[in-house]
Amino acid sequence: MSRIPDLPGVISSDEIVASAEHLAGLQTDSGMIPWWPGGHCDAWNHVESAMALDVAGLHREAERAYEWLADIQRPDGSWHNYYLPDGDRDMAVEDDKVDTNVVAYIATGVWHHWKCTSDRSFVDNLWPTVERALDHVLSLRKDDGLVLWAVEADGTRRWDYALLTGSSSIQHALRCGAAVGLATGSPRPDWVDAADRMCSLIANEPLAFQPKTRWAMDWYYPVLTGAIEGEAAKIRLADGWPTFSMEGLGIRCVSDEPWITASETAEASLAYASIGEFATATDLLRWTRSHRCPDGSYLTGLVYPDKVVFPEGETSSYTAAAVVLAADAIAGASPGSDLFVRSSLRPS
Repeated sequence: MSRIPDLPGVISSDEIVASAEHLAGLQTDSGMIPWWPGGHCDAWNHVESAMALDVAGLHREAERAYEWLADIQRPDGSWHNYYLPDGDRDMAVEDDKVDTNVVAYIATGVWHHWKCTSDRSFVDNLWPTVERALDHVLSLRKDDGLVLWAVEADGTRRWDYALLTGSSSIQHALRCGAAVGLATGSPRPDWVDAADRMCSLIANEPLAFQPKTRWAMDWYYPVLTGAIEGEAAKIRLADGWPTFSMEGLGIRCVSDEPWITASETAEASLAYASIGEFATATDLLRWTRSHRCPDGSYLTGLVYPDKVVFPEGETSSYTAAAVVLAADAIAGASPGSDLFVRSSLRPS
């Protein structure tokens, strides 16, 4: 049975619902969920918002989000990087390049929706969309098995490198897609094989990726997505903690600025939960409270020591969504709470 996450002293179930209702309030008639009212939308953060809606029981709103992606999917299985609200179908393209991690993430979302709802007919309908998306992503692999970060809209390979955070997310999406395939009677073991190859490179070949060590995501994302597990994951998080954490405040977006972002803080919380370190995960999520607004939205970032809001006045849908997903991962409330956290890691 699905429950709404409730973490006393951290975030209540009523606050979870308020954040989800804020996300639903951002959703346009077409189903698109922009970053803020009238703002742009990318498929990755759109899916993360849809997952948060499912956690709070707003399943129809989540379905509308996935249906929008299915409606606007390009013939090759991809989506452009950013869309803007423009009429009934929100088809105005702000940035037309194709980011492979953005394209892959629908598989993660659809698997999460299946876990939350057990709605076979809906997932059956979305399966072709998922399959086209992941097959397109894998068509952009390099010889070593990693996927190019991005290509131009016409397929031109302008960028010849892979990113660590994106590759970590893609391998997780491939495993989620394979799970959707099994659930719908369309197994894709080749996706699991591709994910295994990526994980081997993530764990053993750091020079295979374009250096982005300034960014917190490259620290925690291989752990969050299970690309690095066990003792190696614990060591990685411990090694990066002094660089990226500000005690009692949150996680720096970048290592050289006192800029705390609530999304990175919530995602780091997810990473700690994924290895069973729930006390640290809970502390991190508690630290996001300084970003919370009365309507359930979250300020994107605060710069210390003066708590300057940066970007100025900005709240972002993906930030609220990350907080909701982290709360669910810690509380083990919804059937989708084990998307990143194996049930066996939870205290009995």
